[in-house]
Parts: sequence; structure tokens; C-alpha cells
Amino acid sequence: MTMNKDTLYVKRKRPTDMLLLAAIYVSATLAVALLLGIILYVFVKGIRAVNWAFLTTVTSARKQTTGIAGNLLNTLYIIVITLLIATPIGVGSAIYLNEYAKPGKLVSIIEFTTETLSGIPSIIFGLFGMIFFGETLGFGYSLLTGSFTLTLMVLPLITRNTQEALRTVPDSYRTGALGMGSTKWHMIRTILLPSSMPGIVTGIILALGRIVGESAALLFTAGSDYKLPKFTGVFGDNLAKLAHKAMESGGTLTIELYLQMQKGQYDNAFGIGCVLIIIVLILNLLTKLAANKLRRE
Repeated sequence: MTMNKDTLYVKRKRPTDMLLLAAIYVSATLAVALLLGIILYVFVKGIRAVNWAFLTTVTSARKQTTGIAGNLLNTLYIIVITLLIATPIGVGSAIYLNEYAKPGKLVSIIEFTTETLSGIPSIIFGLFGMIFFGETLGFGYSLLTGSFTLTLMVLPLITRNTQEALRTVPDSYRTGALGMGSTKWHMIRTILLPSSMPGIVTGIILALGRIVGESAALLFTAGSDYKLPKFTGVFGDNLAKLAHKAMESGGTLTIELYLQMQKGQYDNAFGIGCVLIIIVLILNLLTKLAANKLRRE
């Protein structure tokens, strides 16, 4: 029986391939095990503190209650405002850089600046946000100041992920659509964006995780207040109070977790950790469902 050189080469490489495959499986198993271990540990330590009163009241020495309702509302404010600002700007910037701008020094400088921004420590963003948005623009310690600051932090994530997603779309899609008489914007809106939606959603989810988990920058910009708006029976007044809430100081769940740890209230801190994990999982699921619906349309 004769074997050519290609057969011998494949046989020599097979043990190495098997070792590499085994290493990949071991690494993946360790990563999943670590993730599940952290989640399980946080839930075991903190689930006892999570109840209806914990989620619907605020901490009050007079009423002898411990709750995170105000922090929960502040976190949702920060998430919604930041993503409403950062997502259109980030996706729009990526579309311009990838589809409209001519390759050259300017595009290279913008991409390098974007990558540099993603590596800057969050505390520096917090200092900048406090000085520029808080003092120069006069927003003070407020949820709006915190949202503007986090927008700067997550823009690189959304922009770079959207760019990479657009680059994965074959050029034949572009030339075919343009050759059939489609305008460039119509081609981008109906072909490129739906095709690159998984990558765009990945960028949004990464940004979402950074928003929810951020604390250092928000200490300098949003503050740590946990009070709820005093709602009345009038719908219009309640809407006005909710809108004005964005201009007030507000501590997110991560800020409250830090403060609870500082006070030695570890059960409450782990309880907040449980709530944070659940919020991230729910928001990630909703984001993916929305992306899948957009792709089908």
C-alpha cells in the first residue's frame, strides 16, 4: 500500500490537530464553568435578600426599610438615555466610515482614536464628564450628566463592532443592489444593516454590559441619591416628574452595591448583584429578540 506525501503530512498533523481541539474544548469548558460558578455563587449569597419589599421600596431609617427601587429606576434611566444617544451615533459613524468615507489618513486617524478611547480608564471619563457636562454645560450631578459620560465610553464599542459587522457583508451584495438600480442608502438600509445585524447587536450588548456595570465614572457625574419621585394621581404631573428626574442626582445599582459593601452590608450587596445579573440577562434577551424581528422584516 502506497501513500503520497500529502497523506503522510495529514497523518503527521493529526495528533497536533487533536491536541489543539482538546485545548479549545478545555478552554471553553473552563470559561463556561467560571461564568456559571460566579453566577451561582452570587445567587446563593444574595437571593435571600431579594424580595418584593427589597425591589419596591427605598432605604429609610425612619421606616426601617431596605430597598433598591430608586437605584433600579436610576439604572433604567441611565441605560435608556445612553443607548438612545449612543446607538444612532455609533451605527451612523460606522456606516459613514465603512460605506461613504474614502480610505485614507483621516479614516485611519478616526479609527485609531476610536480604539484609543475604548482603552481609557473609566475614571478619566468621569472626571471629564464632571467638568464638561456637569460644570461647563451646567447639568451638575444628574442622571443626564452620567448618561452623556457613558455615551462617550460606549461609542467606541458600538462603532467598531458595527464596522466589523459591515465588513463581513460580501461586496457582491453591494454591487448587485447598485447594479439593479438601488440607491446607496436604500442598499444600506435594506441589505447591509439586516445582514450585519448580529454584529451590531453584539456591540449594543457589550455597551449594555458596560453601562450596567459602570460605577467609577458615575460617582463623579450622577451621584448616589436613591429617592423616588413623589407621584400623584395626575398622569401629566407624573410624566413631568419622570422627565425632571433625568436632571436630578441618582445612584445606579452598582453605586448602591459599592456603598453597601463599604458599610459591611454584604447580604444586600449580593442581593443587588443578583438583580444586576437578572437585568442584564433580560435586556440581552430583549435586544436579541428585537434584532431578530428587524432581520425578518
